[in-house]
Amino acid sequence: MATQYDLIVIGAGPGGYVAAIRAAQLGLKTVIVEREHMGGICLNWGCIPTKALLRSSEVFHLMHRAKEFGLKADGIGYDIDAVVKRSRGVAKQLSGGVAHLMKKNKITTVMGEAKLTGKGKVSVKTDKGTEEMTAKNVIVATGARARELPGLEADGDLVWTYKHALVPPRMPKKLLVIGSGAIGIEFASFYNTLGADTTVVEVMDRVLPVEDAEISAFAKKQFVKQGMKIMEKSTVKKLDRGKGKVTAHIEANGKVEKLEFDTVISAVGIVGNVEGLGLEDLGVKIDRTHVVTDEYCGTGVEGLYAIGDIAGAPWLAHKASHEGVMVAEKIAGKHVHPVKPESIAGCTYCHPQVASVGYSEAKAKELGFDIKVGRFPFIGNGKAIALGEPEGMVKTVFNAKTGELLGAHMVGAEVTELIQGYVVGRQLETTEEDLMHAVFPHPTLSEMMHESVLDAYDRAIHY
Repeated sequence: MATQYDLIVIGAGPGGYVAAIRAAQLGLKTVIVEREHMGGICLNWGCIPTKALLRSSEVFHLMHRAKEFGLKADGIGYDIDAVVKRSRGVAKQLSGGVAHLMKKNKITTVMGEAKLTGKGKVSVKTDKGTEEMTAKNVIVATGARARELPGLEADGDLVWTYKHALVPPRMPKKLLVIGSGAIGIEFASFYNTLGADTTVVEVMDRVLPVEDAEISAFAKKQFVKQGMKIMEKSTVKKLDRGKGKVTAHIEANGKVEKLEFDTVISAVGIVGNVEGLGLEDLGVKIDRTHVVTDEYCGTGVEGLYAIGDIAGAPWLAHKASHEGVMVAEKIAGKHVHPVKPESIAGCTYCHPQVASVGYSEAKAKELGFDIKVGRFPFIGNGKAIALGEPEGMVKTVFNAKTGELLGAHMVGAEVTELIQGYVVGRQLETTEEDLMHAVFPHPTLSEMMHESVLDAYDRAIHY
C-alpha cells in the first residue's frame, strides 16, 4: 500500500530541503527522499566545506603578512590533515542541522534511491526494502556531479575531482587545475596559498569566463602576482599517468607542450543527475543532462517540477533554494514570480574574491542597451587601506536612458558580502538616483559601491 502525501521531494540539497520546509510551513504533507546525505553536495562536498578550507588558507596568508600589521608570527606552518578535519566538521554540523529542520517541520525523511514509476508515483529502494509513495506533486532536486572528460577521468590518486580535493590524500607540490570557473579557481587559490606550484588551464580566452572581462583581467593579474601560472585558450589533450607523476599534453596555439605534475584537479563543469529516475518514461525532456523546464520549473508533466542544478544554469545553491520556495508556494496556490537568472548573484571565494549580478558590460551592449559604466578602485577607499586590502575594484553598469542598474561586478576583499546590496537594489528596481541618495556608512567597503554609481555619472568624489 502506497503512502499518500501532498508533495514528494527527491533530493535533500539546498533546493530540495528548502522546498520541503516551505511546503510544510504551508500545510502540505511532505516527504523528502535522499540517497546519500542531508544537505546534498552544497553542505557536504561543495559550498560549505570549500569555504572552510579557503578560510584556513586566508588566515595562513595573513599570518605571513603579520609584520605589515606590526605583529610577530614565527614558525608559521600548517597541518593539512587538521585543515581538512575542520572543514569536514563544519560540513557535518550543518548536515545534522538539516536533519533537525526536517524533524522540526514534521517532514518525513526517507533515505534511499527514488524512481518515478508513474505520474505522482515514486518507488524508493531503502535498506529495509522498497517503499511506495504517491502525491499530487513531485519536485525533482537531484543536483549534479563533476563532469569527467575522456582520458582525464579522476582516479583519486593522481587525478582528482572536487571531492578528492576536499579530502586530499596528500598536499600537492606541483598542481594542474583544469578549468577556471568558480570550482577550479577556488581550489587553485587554496592550494597555491598553501605553497603548491599551481598551473591553471582554461579552454576559453580568459579565466573566470562567465565574469565581466575587466574583472577577469584584474583577477588574473592578482593570481599571477601570487605565483599562479595561467594558460588561457589552452586544452589538456591527454594525461600520461606514471608512478607519482602525471604528464599533461597541453595544446595552445596549435602546439602541444608536455608538462609534469604530481596532482591534477579536473574542474570542467557538471553533469545533471538525471539517470535512473524514470523521467524519460513520463515524457520529460532532457537536454545535455539537464531537465528542460518552464519559468516556473514545470517539466511539462502535470504536477512534476525540477529545481536546482538538474534544471540548468546558473548552478548555484541560492538559485536552487529560491526555486524550491517558489515551487512550494505555487503548489500551495500562492501567487508567485518566476526566478530571473540575471537577478541571481554569482560569488567566487578565491583570493581576491569575485562577485557579480546582472549583465556584464559586453552583454548589456550586446542586448542593445545604451549604457553608462562606473568604476571605483579599492585603493581609493579608507577601510580597504586600513584592512591592508587595497587591490580591487567595483564596477557598475546602468541603462543610460532609464537609470536602471543593469549589472554590478566586483573583485577584492569581502565582495561576496557586498554584492547583496546591488542584488536588493535590482530587486527593488532601483535607479542611479536612489543609489546616489542612499547614505553609505563610513568607514566601510560599501562606500565603493556608492562611488562606483557616482562615477558612472561623472560624480565620483574620492577618485
